[in-house]
Amino acid sequence: MGLKGFVEGGVASVIAGASTHPLDLIKVRMQLQGESHIPNLSSVQSCRPPFSLSSTANISLPTTLEAPPPPRVGPLSIGVRIIQTEGAAALFSGISATLLRQTLYSTTRMGLYDVLKHKWTDPDTNTMPLVSKIGAGLISGAVGAAVGNPADVAMVRMQADGRLPVDHRRNYKSVVDALRQMSKQEGIASLWRGSGLTVNRAMIVTASQLASYDQAKEMILEKGLLSDGIGTHVAASFVAGFVASVASNPIDVIKTRVMNMKVEPGVEPPYKGALDCAVKTVKAEGPMALYKGFIPTISRQGPFTVVLFVTLEQVRKLLKDF
Repeated sequence: MGLKGFVEGGVASVIAGASTHPLDLIKVRMQLQGESHIPNLSSVQSCRPPFSLSSTANISLPTTLEAPPPPRVGPLSIGVRIIQTEGAAALFSGISATLLRQTLYSTTRMGLYDVLKHKWTDPDTNTMPLVSKIGAGLISGAVGAAVGNPADVAMVRMQADGRLPVDHRRNYKSVVDALRQMSKQEGIASLWRGSGLTVNRAMIVTASQLASYDQAKEMILEKGLLSDGIGTHVAASFVAGFVASVASNPIDVIKTRVMNMKVEPGVEPPYKGALDCAVKTVKAEGPMALYKGFIPTISRQGPFTVVLFVTLEQVRKLLKDF
């Protein structure tokens, strides 16, 4: 029973992750909008004086003109811009990292949640209290995130690379190349950069997503609103996706920025940690910056959750006799 839960969760997660990858990439690009330390070659233009002054003239002219920061744009505009500037294939930048992340992180959390669910379900009533569901989600999310963090870091960097000036891009060829370069240039510890945030986010997402799905599904069936079929699975999935998006977006923004920051020897990093990143983000961009990328988050989380649970239910039916 335990191994089958891991297989079911893994298959469903990989399919859901691959099919919604472009939306996740757009979400990451939106979450990184407004970072003050990112080089922007279009905002500073070098200007030479049109004439030379005599050496005796004590006059200085500015050599640079500062342009206002580019306006923040929505998910559709970002998607169109990516296609125009980087090509349609860029929407799938980092897909190898996404597949590895789903294989490690989601397989672990889905399988472990299934194990705990069967262990903590009351055999007499065949029900599990909401508190127990949340607890199972918190535990399985934490373990899954710890396992999948290296792939998560690689995925964020590969998705964000196209927004950087050409000479600042990392140009990872694949998730394997990304993990190799990070280990070589920044040390093995860099693979677990932002792991505290990843674990916290995963605990929130898993607890809210899996627990709310099971709870919503049970309520729909108990009240007789729908039968146990695709309609029930889709409805419960939308509830789970919305709850998970609202609960996780702030920590997801901070996680994305911490993972994406470039650390160079002898140079102070943009953020000292998660708290410093949160403070700087709110101070520079306002509290609503923590919900930056919420539209693509819920646009991605909704379809992802629907594909995840609908696929999971179908895989369970196929493997029922095994």
